[in-house]
Amino acid sequence: MFKYIGEILLVFTAIIWGSGFVASAVALEHYTPYQILAGRFLIGAVILSLIFFKKLNKLKKSTLIKGSLLGIFLYIAFALQTVGLQFTTPSKNAFLTAVNVVIVPFIGFLLYKRKIDMYELTGAVLAIVGIAVLSLKLSSDVNVGDILTLGCAVGFAFHIFYTAKFVKTEDPVVLTIVQMVTAAVIGCIVVLFRGETSFSMETEGMINLLYLGIFSTTIAFLMQTVAQKYITETKAAIILATESFWGMVFSVIILSEIMTSRMIIGALLILLAILISETKMEFMKKDKIKTVA
Repeated sequence: MFKYIGEILLVFTAIIWGSGFVASAVALEHYTPYQILAGRFLIGAVILSLIFFKKLNKLKKSTLIKGSLLGIFLYIAFALQTVGLQFTTPSKNAFLTAVNVVIVPFIGFLLYKRKIDMYELTGAVLAIVGIAVLSLKLSSDVNVGDILTLGCAVGFAFHIFYTAKFVKTEDPVVLTIVQMVTAAVIGCIVVLFRGETSFSMETEGMINLLYLGIFSTTIAFLMQTVAQKYITETKAAIILATESFWGMVFSVIILSEIMTSRMIIGALLILLAILISETKMEFMKKDKIKTVA
């Protein structure tokens, strides 16, 4: 039962994150990337601390260390993603971020000697091909926004991997609060260091920033952390990767972005990579068994 609840929470998280690509694109018209990051994490930290302040009594040294590490991964990933969004489109940004799904198992292999089977390797190769079709425009030109977004995918992969690892022994709510506070502190320091203290109060900008802070940050990351207590990191990465679908859908519907054939082909290749990594083609094995019988 908890497994299915976790999966449902992650599906809602993916939908919210998908819409967040559009909100980020609109917010960038009013704020700098670093102001957006500081704002959304500050909103998340304040809301979570106010709602769950009693849980802070459970704060342990181990939770503080682990939550701070997650907060660092979180800020770096979002910084690369948000800055990258200035140079690429929301749908490309969303799809490239989804490649973290095939990076997660490699982290386990490199750091903890976990085996990688041929299905995961095949999924990784297909994802790389899909990214090339989607972002390189079938030429040697590489957009700086695409490179930054790929970096963000690595950051999110580490965040997902260690969230699954840490949440097994820590309170998920307290862990979420610590990482939000950490990311907010880093964000505010960066904004002050860059001298970006002039903050727009225009309605459109404020609404989109509040959406990012309340939904894409506070609610989404709380759901993600709680859900990862009950399912594996690879499973979580695969479900969360569907945010790329929602990012494209919201971009086309709200921002009237034109969907090209190359975008569709690249998306299908990445989705095929996700399918293979998730199912390991078990459905084909069952069909084969039935045919032989």
